[in-house]
Amino acid sequence: MPAGKRSESNSTLYALITFVGLFIITTAASVILYVKFEEQRKIANESKARLDEMVNTNEQQKTIGKIIGNLPKDKGGKTKSGLGAMVEYMDSVVRLVLGAPVEDTSAEVKADTTNRKAQEAVAALVEQYPDLESTDPNAAGLVQLLQNVKNKMDNTANEIVSLQKELDDLNKRFNDAEAVSSDKVQKLTEEKDRYGQQVEEIKKSYDELRTLVEQTSEQRVGTLITQLDAEKTNGRELRQKLLKTESERKMAEDVMKHAQEELHKLLPPPDVNVAAFRPDGKVLMVNDNAKTVTLNIGSDDNVYPGLTFSVYDRGAPIPKQGIGKAEVEVFDVEKNVSQARITKSSPKNPILTDDIIANLIWDSSKANVFVIAGDFDINGDGTLDSDAADKIKALIEKQHGKVTSSVSIDTDYVVLGSEPEVIKKPTFEELEVYPDAMQKYEVSLQRLNRYREIRNQAALLSIPIFNYERFLYFTGYKTRSSQAGAF
Repeated sequence: MPAGKRSESNSTLYALITFVGLFIITTAASVILYVKFEEQRKIANESKARLDEMVNTNEQQKTIGKIIGNLPKDKGGKTKSGLGAMVEYMDSVVRLVLGAPVEDTSAEVKADTTNRKAQEAVAALVEQYPDLESTDPNAAGLVQLLQNVKNKMDNTANEIVSLQKELDDLNKRFNDAEAVSSDKVQKLTEEKDRYGQQVEEIKKSYDELRTLVEQTSEQRVGTLITQLDAEKTNGRELRQKLLKTESERKMAEDVMKHAQEELHKLLPPPDVNVAAFRPDGKVLMVNDNAKTVTLNIGSDDNVYPGLTFSVYDRGAPIPKQGIGKAEVEVFDVEKNVSQARITKSSPKNPILTDDIIANLIWDSSKANVFVIAGDFDINGDGTLDSDAADKIKALIEKQHGKVTSSVSIDTDYVVLGSEPEVIKKPTFEELEVYPDAMQKYEVSLQRLNRYREIRNQAALLSIPIFNYERFLYFTGYKTRSSQAGAF
């Protein structure tokens, strides 16, 4: 065979062999791939069946993101699967309800355990607090139940606070009652002791009377005569002592009076009113527009707002009756000066710089002592005021003076009203109609005797005596006294 023919036949043979080999290889590969595909389809069908068991058709129609939410990542930063995320979220819920650690078991067991424990906790709460509004965690939820429990606890706490307050009030009332009871017990004990003493005295008197009764008539008469003689002797001794004391007092007064008369022959009698004529300060400045004056005395001199003064001409003595040219009332006080408003003045005789001021009650260095006696008509309506002495006393104490009931060497001034009238002594017939008439008569007599005693003592001790009007002039209170609320 020619060489050219042989070469073509070999090429064809080689191509045929290659084709057949490739066909066989392709067929084998196809068979292998088909077998593998069938295995993968079987696996896919099995996976789909298992997924159908886990997720129903409606849930499959939803996206995984809507069902599960954001897929968390593990510690390595790799995103977890949806199933792993569901398990982790469920474990978080179980941990929230039951606490850590979470058992490594199925979701069915975890759900059943969680539900059972929750029901047990609810049952325990309901048993302790039967009035909780919601007791089923599957109906209202554990959060609502816990909120109800919290509300219950808050109400209980408020009740505890309220009860504690009531308890404190009860304790206070108990302590007060105990204190009152203790005082009552002490008073009753004192009263019992007093009654006991009275019983002892009555018993003693009874024993004496019994002894007297047991005596014979002659003995009783003798005993009574002896007691009467003893009482007469004591009475005579007391009367002699009283007469002696009265005689000595009268002799002392006579000696003092005689000494004063002899002294008056040698020296003119001193003016007992000299202290009342002593100025207390002067006017530094006059503001006619504001109707005010500035005085040279202040807080260092114990001046206070409301203090009143009479104003007198500079360089002239204070009038005997104390009638000033003007009256002022302090309203502002500084250390060494004070401001006073003019309450009374005359355009014909105005207040000038260096005019002097005086107040009978007030003194910068001490409290003057007064004694008040007699009847007064303080409002000028022609009727005597029963409480006049008390009002005059209040005025004196308001301006830092003192009031005592009797005259002594410490008394500075005496304020006398009109002499008290003594009512007519009631007859026997009048006493039958007015049983207290005799008591009123004795009271009026005592007031008269006190008035005369004060007047005589003041004259004897050379203590200045002022009537009501003169007293008001010397205190700068004459104009103010006629105003409402002056006393």
